[in-house]
Amino acid sequence: MTPQSCFMVVATIAPGREAALRELLQSMNAGPGTADPMNAVLPFGAVETLHYARLVVVDDAIQADLAVCGVAATPIPTRLVLMGDCDGPGADCLAAIARVADAGLRRIFGHCEGFEDGADLLAWMRAHDRPVAVNFICRLGRTVRRVREEHALWRALAERVPRGPLEAAGDAQRRCRALVDFVEAERRAGRLALTEESPTPLAWWVGNLLHLVVLPLVALLLAPLWLLALPFVLVALRRHEKSDPEWCPRPDPAALRALQDLEDFDVTNQFSAIGPVKPGRFRRVLVQLILVAIAYSCRHVFHRGYLARVQTIHFARWVVLDDVARVFFASNYDGGHEAYMDDFINKVGWGLNLVFSNGVGWPRTSWLLFGGAKKEADFKRYQRRHQIPTQVWYKAYPGLTLTDIERAGRIRAGLRTAADSDASALAWLRLI
Repeated sequence: MTPQSCFMVVATIAPGREAALRELLQSMNAGPGTADPMNAVLPFGAVETLHYARLVVVDDAIQADLAVCGVAATPIPTRLVLMGDCDGPGADCLAAIARVADAGLRRIFGHCEGFEDGADLLAWMRAHDRPVAVNFICRLGRTVRRVREEHALWRALAERVPRGPLEAAGDAQRRCRALVDFVEAERRAGRLALTEESPTPLAWWVGNLLHLVVLPLVALLLAPLWLLALPFVLVALRRHEKSDPEWCPRPDPAALRALQDLEDFDVTNQFSAIGPVKPGRFRRVLVQLILVAIAYSCRHVFHRGYLARVQTIHFARWVVLDDVARVFFASNYDGGHEAYMDDFINKVGWGLNLVFSNGVGWPRTSWLLFGGAKKEADFKRYQRRHQIPTQVWYKAYPGLTLTDIERAGRIRAGLRTAADSDASALAWLRLI
């Protein structure tokens, strides 16, 4: 198994260079916000391990919301974010990107502070690669190559499978055997590839096992302290929940149209959002502890095709920025924006509350889990106001939803067992 990981390069845009940078980013697109995979600046499609990538300009406009808490916002420089989800270590993917796009990356980062002509590009990017608090991977071990190969298999079988009625008992099995023989012939001829999985790196297994065991063990050892602190934490939580202001005005119509203009050009969409953490030590500590717990769940539980009960997200991440002053969230999801939000409200609203109730203006919660996102109108206004445009977005397998990818995987798995019985043969043929 090849584990997936991510990278997130964050750089400060030099004063007076933002407009030129935005123009350069726009030149990378084939359509609104959607990258030309082989654009001349950064050809994402030339990196075979890259699932998703994006470039986002992040300003501090939403920091003005701190005023509702009676706090003056400290100016934060406008940042450029280059992020991606990849097979194997994120550092290796950055190295691959640097190899295929050295000149283009130098053009991009030449608009950022601290990047000098002749700088070691890869070292500079790795130095600006920020740690991710939570990294959600829908299906651990499913590589870009596997997705593409299994989709090609599905297409090849769909063109060949007989569509007429079955004529006699055993006909389904005979059809399956004929299709399996066809696949083997295509593989031998080099027209179809079904690459076997690589061995899982030993270092990853060891690190994952240690993470699985050590974190609960530490929590158990600290349990007496948690129990002593719990009454005080609950009192402080309720005091904050009752006094923290709600701030969910309607988004600016022009800003909303700009976001909508970047959506629905594929069956999958991107989402980028940022917002300030509520002032005070309590909220800053609480949000970091919650993100640790979510990261543990995503790493060891939610990597089999779903995040809680939501089954439309390919990859997602939470990142703490600016000394816990802000939290950045990004995801790649199937379907339209409205359906995506409804999915969260109906299936995992409590999970949204856990993290985002620590953000300035979030609809009021009760005991951290209740209320909040369940106030549908307020929640939808809030998330749209905090969403920011993604200037460049890349997807390695356009046109494929998670449902498509899962189905293609089942078709491949059925090559070994489909002809075992008429029932299994029929079920496999229906997938095609």
